Amino acid sequence: MRSLWTGVAAGALICAWVGGAAAADLPGKFDGVTIDAKLIGGQQYEALYARIAEWEQATGAKVNVLSKKNHFELDKEIKSDIATGNITWCVGSNHSSFAPQYPGIYTDLAALLPKEEIDAFVPANISASTLDGKLVMLPRAQFDVSALYYQKSLYQDDAKKAAFKEKYGYDLAVPETWQQVSDQAIFFASPPDFYGTQFAGKEEAINGRFYEMLVAEGGEYLDADGKPAFNSEAGVRALDWFVNLYKAKAVPAGTTNYLWDDLGQGFASGTIALNLDWPGWASFFNDPKSSKVAGNVGVEVQPKGSSGKRTGWSGHHGFSVTENCANKEAAASLVWFLTNEDSQKLESSAGPLPTRSAVWDWVIEQALNDPYKKEVLIAFQQAAQHAFPVPQTPSWIEISNAVYPELQAAILGDKTSKEALDTAAEKATEILEDAGEL
Repeated sequence: MRSLWTGVAAGALICAWVGGAAAADLPGKFDGVTIDAKLIGGQQYEALYARIAEWEQATGAKVNVLSKKNHFELDKEIKSDIATGNITWCVGSNHSSFAPQYPGIYTDLAALLPKEEIDAFVPANISASTLDGKLVMLPRAQFDVSALYYQKSLYQDDAKKAAFKEKYGYDLAVPETWQQVSDQAIFFASPPDFYGTQFAGKEEAINGRFYEMLVAEGGEYLDADGKPAFNSEAGVRALDWFVNLYKAKAVPAGTTNYLWDDLGQGFASGTIALNLDWPGWASFFNDPKSSKVAGNVGVEVQPKGSSGKRTGWSGHHGFSVTENCANKEAAASLVWFLTNEDSQKLESSAGPLPTRSAVWDWVIEQALNDPYKKEVLIAFQQAAQHAFPVPQTPSWIEISNAVYPELQAAILGDKTSKEALDTAAEKATEILEDAGEL
């Protein structure tokens, strides 16, 4: 595992931190200070937020959570704050996919925290958190790349094995390709009680899934000149994958309105056979208190497209401090506390991948005597080898907001895949031209 991240780091641009804060005792003392924060919300994040009380007790400061929303809604709120000049809060959740849109509102954390603390993170994650020479966010234990969760019992059923072999001509086994996922999803589906798979069908979620399927099909989202290139033959194949599953009723009818929490709850309900999802759900899926498939969950590296490439859309979460914050030192202390070793161990124990090097050692040790954790770790270790970020344009989210209704139109049958992608490419081109990127 460490060799994987060493390899990733070796190819990364590692900034030389100059002028960073001198070594200091953390978390520090900030009696009477109140830090206003806007945080990402969701079941998988609540355990970490429970630690805020510990930081308050240690520092004498208080945290006032103004918002707790999914990143799509939080992004809209932050953009509204920028437009109205209302950046009066101090700490905000951030993400590598969203950060390029608003680097100007966030301060350089390298000037506020000891260099040795920053050096404790995986260099590749620090590199991806650095924009225009500024460390705009500190990564949390939420490095995201998706692997394939599945119900093991489906592959142990002799009757299903025989029926599948007769229908498709090959043995029923955990899918290695996205064509096999499609075949199996249609085979397993028995609507409205059981579905073969599911996908998040709106906002950046569906655009990101389309993007990684496009790459797996041998296509590219933006070409070498930064122009939209997804309305290609590879793009049509990628979008048709979603269209055909929806048409076959192999996915829930409401999937075009799903986001990540809907997928997690769906697979945990026991009504989904195959689920491409993030590492943060691993513990939730195998916990009998939260999941009907506990004890029946398998995890495998994400499948390949027709090009032989695997899907691998990835990114990571973090926390940022605003330039307008009245007490940046206290805010940076809070951000450090929520991403320190104890916090990353807490988050990683539930499945998310850490971004601190030492916590990788701890995760590996914890998995040695736990077969499920070991299976999860191996799957996501392999998944991370195929990870790739979103196109590096500040307009990514704005493009996603313009493209996803067109993807939905194709999935719902209102347009052909080519018609939808041609229109989406026109909209994306206009956005990039208006932004001065073309």
